[in-house]
Amino acid sequence: MGELRVRQARAAADLEAVRSLCRDYRALLAERTLERPEVLANYYAEASYEALLASLEEKHARPDGAIFVAELDGRIVGCGMTHRVGPETCEIKRVFTTEAARGHGAAKAIFSEAMALARDDGYRVMVLDTMIWLTEAMALYDRLGFSEWAPFYDVPEGFEELIRFYGIRL
Repeated sequence: MGELRVRQARAAADLEAVRSLCRDYRALLAERTLERPEVLANYYAEASYEALLASLEEKHARPDGAIFVAELDGRIVGCGMTHRVGPETCEIKRVFTTEAARGHGAAKAIFSEAMALARDDGYRVMVLDTMIWLTEAMALYDRLGFSEWAPFYDVPEGFEELIRFYGIRL
C-alpha cells in the first residue's frame, strides 16, 4: 500500500511542492465552482493567491503555525498548514492531497499531526472553513470529530450559504 509519513516542511523543495499542491487545490476549486466564478474571484483571485503562496513560510511560521507535508513512498503527495487566529485558537488551511494519495489516509494523517502539534503549542481549539462543493472534505471533518462552528471571520455578502465553518476542541 505504500509508506505514508507526515512531517513539517523543512527545505525549499518542500515549500515548492506545497505551493504546487496549493495551485492544484485552486484548480480543483475552479472546476467545482464553474457556475459561480465570483467565488474564485473573491477567495482565490490568481494574483492575490500567488502572493499568498509566496508568503506561506511567514504566515505559517513557528511557533504560531506550521506547514505539513505528507509523503507516500518518499514523494510529497499532500499538504496542510496551521496559523493562529485567536489566543487559544488555530486554523488549519489548504489541506490537499493528490489523486495518488487518496485512499492512503494522507489527509487524516495531516490532520492528526497538525492537531497534536497544536495541542502541544497550547491551542485549545482548531477551526477551518470550506466551500460547499468540497463534500469529500466535509465528510472527512465529520469523521475526525469536527462539528459545525460559528464563522471566525466576516464572510463577504452573498457568500454566506457557500461557506461552511467547522471546529474541534483539542
